[in-house]
Amino acid sequence: MDLRFIDTAHPLYPQELELRYQVLRAPLGMDRASVKFPFDSDSLHLVALDGGEVVGCVLFHPEGPHTGRLFQMAVSPSRQKSGLGARLVRALEEALVARGVQEVTLHARAHVAGFYERLGYAVYGEPFLEVSVPHVHMRRRLEGPR
Repeated sequence: MDLRFIDTAHPLYPQELELRYQVLRAPLGMDRASVKFPFDSDSLHLVALDGGEVVGCVLFHPEGPHTGRLFQMAVSPSRQKSGLGARLVRALEEALVARGVQEVTLHARAHVAGFYERLGYAVYGEPFLEVSVPHVHMRRRLEGPR
């Protein structure tokens, strides 16, 4: 399994978009256009590759000099519960620490909040609906290099 940072001009970006659509939007009956954000090109894109196929991804959008939001975490259904999601988040966090990021926030679907809690994220604020699904705000303080 190869983890690689890509951008929106990379040939693997369409595969990333398709994975995001299949995992995050198609089950909600949403169209393909709903998976692409206006800030995709300003975000970090980390993908997991197996045999040249994108089987996982996680994105990060900077929202200040030392903070930003993790979003669009998606793992192929056949790879879920394999540790790949945690590996993606940890690799992204490592890269963020090297860039001086100190805090990561995210909007977690309520039913997967436990996944992020196991990775050190904590719920804050009130639950809310996003894309018609219950979500919670979460955040984690990152530690710098030792």
